[in-house]
Formats: sequence, structure tokens, C-alpha cells
Amino acid sequence: MKRVVSRAGRALLPACAVLAGVSCTRPGGDPPVDVEALKDPSTCRRCHPSHYEEWSGSMHAYAAQDPVFLAMNRRGQEQTGGALGDFCVRCHAPLAVAAGLTRDGLNLHEVPQHLQGVTCYFCHNVVAVEGTHNNPLRLAGDGTLRGGIRNPVANDAHDSAYSPLHARGSAEAAALCGSCHDIVTPAGVELERTFAEWRHSLYARPSTVGGLTCQACHMDGADGPAAAGAGMPVRRVHSHQFPGVDLALTEFPHRDDQRERVQRLLDTTALAELCVSNDQTLVALQVTLENVAAGHAFPSGAAQDRRIWVEVRARRGGAEVYRTGVLPDDRDIVRSSDADLWLLRDELFDADGVPTHAFWGARRVQTEHLPAPTARSPAEPGWTQTHRTRVFSYTGAPPDEVELRVHIMPVGVDVLDELVAEGYLDPTLRDAVTPMSLAAAHLTWRAADGVRCVGSAPAGRAP
Repeated sequence: MKRVVSRAGRALLPACAVLAGVSCTRPGGDPPVDVEALKDPSTCRRCHPSHYEEWSGSMHAYAAQDPVFLAMNRRGQEQTGGALGDFCVRCHAPLAVAAGLTRDGLNLHEVPQHLQGVTCYFCHNVVAVEGTHNNPLRLAGDGTLRGGIRNPVANDAHDSAYSPLHARGSAEAAALCGSCHDIVTPAGVELERTFAEWRHSLYARPSTVGGLTCQACHMDGADGPAAAGAGMPVRRVHSHQFPGVDLALTEFPHRDDQRERVQRLLDTTALAELCVSNDQTLVALQVTLENVAAGHAFPSGAAQDRRIWVEVRARRGGAEVYRTGVLPDDRDIVRSSDADLWLLRDELFDADGVPTHAFWGARRVQTEHLPAPTARSPAEPGWTQTHRTRVFSYTGAPPDEVELRVHIMPVGVDVLDELVAEGYLDPTLRDAVTPMSLAAAHLTWRAADGVRCVGSAPAGRAP
């Protein structure tokens, strides 16, 4: 492997020997210091073991291995005669696209593993954000890795530089993350709108007045050294697990921890209120949900595939007198026979107005979600209502207990079944998707308590 020379003209020492003489050599002693070596996350592991381990179990690392992505991309390529091109893979394996190793993602099994997924080099070599959607990031392609530390320690693995694009509290950093999480199809359909939702919310305010960036929620902070080695200064470092909603469906590092962190994030996302009233024989169960902590709409991202629904069960004397939102045995909540089902998601429609899961053929999107807050109170300019209310009613005796739950599936069973039926997805993966419930939206009303309404309050989120 060739040796490279730093800007100062000195030869780089073997294998990221950082301050205090920490050796991070490869077997054989070859120095992993040229650009191609820096593109391999395992190179980073030697001096940043914690960050590497966190990333290795993240959906960023899983992006090009996700069987739903692979199935949906193959289906799209076949149904469009290849016109879909790099639309999917430019986000799921951007370095492989940039290197010319794939044009459509159909040959990812032939692409070196270190160029798949959203990698360390891809994020930390960004020098410009040149748009608002579909991965508009420009990389320098050099041996400098950028970060949010203003005074990085000199090292012999790579040059280091501060960049506001990587400074956790800056609007520029939100743009770096967000512009990959807004997707617009070639037909102009705004398929994913997470960044736009955040930009129009109160969270997009400067951090000095309470704003929160993407990283503030999805990259928890802690004090510790940014690199391995004796004498490393204590920094404010951040988790690289990036919990959100999606989960690995196949064997993957740290799967249990990934699910736990996603669950923790979801638990405080929405508040709920449940009110019970009756007028002679008509019983009304009023449910209100409010998005208080998502930082964007809920659901967001690939909301055309997400399934969030409300479960309400009313009982009297232990016997169930009303139910809605109970997951059927086949776990397909969309195709259930529940006439009262309250389902939160995006729904895509083709040019003929027919519902479709094939986003490349979509021409319209219909949204049912909980919007992000745009102001702190109705008295503040720009305030919009962030809660949604639904009343479920039945005729009969009033209940003595009512239970409310809110559930989410990252991807609906109806989506998986379609991919399985067309031969794009292994049918055994259908059972890998299981629902999660939101802790703050789990309420129980009891007549014996003598109140009409019960409500929830969120737990605090760690900085």
C-alpha cells in the first residue's frame, strides 16, 4: 500500500499512530492512510473503536444489506426497464455509485463491503450541501476527515478539519443529514419529507433559543475521548447508532441494542389523552394524539411503508364490549376488516388514482400524520395545531375500563406480502417485522377513578 504525504510535506507514519504513540497498524504493518484505505470503516475502527461499533449496528451500516431495500430496488428496476437507475442506491451505497461500481444497485453483492451503506468517509468527507433532497452532498475526495471539533488533535492517519456541517448544533449540520432524508421521485412526488418537516418546525430555530438539530435527537451526547490512546482530551462526543424507526430484519451486529434505542426514542414521541362519556346508550371514546418530540411529522421518512395505528379496548366486568385497532392474526393491519381503524401513514396513488406501493409509479401522496409543532403556543405567530382527535363510539352499556395503545411497524406486512408474492423477498422475513408500542401513549381509564379523561406526560430525553 502506498505511503502518502501530508500537507506539511512529511511522510505519514505507519497506520494512524496517534498522539501518545498509539499503534493502529494493520497486520503486516501497512499504513492505512491513503484515501482508499480511509474509505474502509475498518480503518477507522483502530483509532475510533466506540464510534465504529456504534455505526456497525446502525441502519446506516445496514443500508445496502436491507432485504426490503434490495427487493424494492430490484422490483423498481424491472418494472421501469432500468429507468430507475441509481435513484435508490445513490443513498444506500453512495461511495459505490461515486466509484462507478454500480449503476442500479443490482450488483451490490459484487461491490466491496466497505463501499456499501452510508460510511464514515462518506459523511466525514463532505464539504458542501448542494440541494435539499436526494443526496446532494459533495465530497472532497481527499484525505481530510471533517468533524465538529474545533481543535482536533494532530494524528498520522489523516488530516483533520473543523466543519460547521458536522457541528451538532448548527443548521448546516442539519442540512447535511436532512438533505439525504428528503426524497423526491423523478415524477416530482415528495416521497420522503423529514428534512422539510423539520425546517418548518420550531425545532429549526437556533439552538440559542431552544432549537434542536437532527443530531440532537439521533446522536446522543456524552463526554469522552474522540479517539483511542493515552492522554486524549475529553470531548463532547456523540453516538453513531442513529436510532430512528427502522430495524435490521436479518442477523446484524447489536440488533437487540438497536431495537432498545429505537424503542426509547419512540416512547416519548407522542402524548395521548383518552376521554370517556356516554349519553344513555351511546358511548363515546375520544382519543387525542399529539406529536411532542419527533422533531418532524410522525410518521416520517418512508411513511408510505410505515404503519402507525390506535388500539382501543373497552371492557365491562372484565368482558370486552368494544375494540378497534387490534392486530389480526396475520398481522396485516391495513387489510383488516376494522371499520373504525385509525391508521397514520402516507398512501401513494398512481396516475389512475389507484393505491400503489410502487413509488416509481406514484403521482400523488395522501398523508395522515401528526405534524411537528411550528410554535410553542397558540399565542405565538405561526402556530399550527399539532394534535389529532378521533371519537370511537358504540351502542351499549358504558365500560368500567378502557385501554389505549399506539403501535408502529416500520414497514407494513401488506408491503412485504406484495414483494413476497412477486418473488422479490424471502417469505421468512415477513415474520421479522414486529410491532412496537409507544409507552407515553399507553393509557388506562377506569370508571372507579371518577374522572372523564386521562392523559400522558413524556419522560425526559437525554441530551
